[in-house]
Amino acid sequence: MKLNETTLNIPVNNIETIGDDHISLSSETPLREDAFEMDDQLKIELIAKHFREIMHIMGLDLNDDSLQGTPLRVAKMYVEEVFSGLNPANKPSVTLFENRYQYKQMLVEKEIEFYSNCEHHFVPIIGKVHVAYISNGKVVGLSKINRIVQYFAKRPQVQERMTVQIANALKEALQTEDVAVIVDAKHLCVASRGVKDSTSTTTTSEYCGEFMNENKRAEFFKYLALK
Repeated sequence: MKLNETTLNIPVNNIETIGDDHISLSSETPLREDAFEMDDQLKIELIAKHFREIMHIMGLDLNDDSLQGTPLRVAKMYVEEVFSGLNPANKPSVTLFENRYQYKQMLVEKEIEFYSNCEHHFVPIIGKVHVAYISNGKVVGLSKINRIVQYFAKRPQVQERMTVQIANALKEALQTEDVAVIVDAKHLCVASRGVKDSTSTTTTSEYCGEFMNENKRAEFFKYLALK
């Protein structure tokens, strides 16, 4: 099938370029309205079928013992693991607790490791997220912050979008505007293909509420520098 201008309403010669330039057109992951009308088991069966065809087109011998189970393994991995964050049913539930300690300073959780995938080439993005928030009278279990990060990482992503999505989800869950998020990551679409730069990383940030204040951000940066 040839790409045409109706594929994305973008001229053909620009389709690959946009992907390489990592343009994100929205803070929402682009999903069809009927994205979850099909159950996971059927998705796995169909992905396995189509991935088997991809392997066949590439010339791989699917009768080989090592390759026979690969289409199903890839399909289950896509639906149940690396892209499980696409399904809103997997969004972590968050329970807030009273801030009985009357802790009024910022809380920082840093170096939350994540694995995501670039939506332009479906290769890994590997990095760490640093989060800070100031309680408005409620607190949350620390593991919930990690789970929110992982939920948005487990989908085809653009780093800028993921940064905003995490910040917005934390504001909603914590019921406060005082949230900061920094993401530092290595993109294998840059390291393993194209320009093949294996040393560069990409850093994005989203500052809300009190963290729009330069002094508050400086305090956050000081926490991140601690060893």
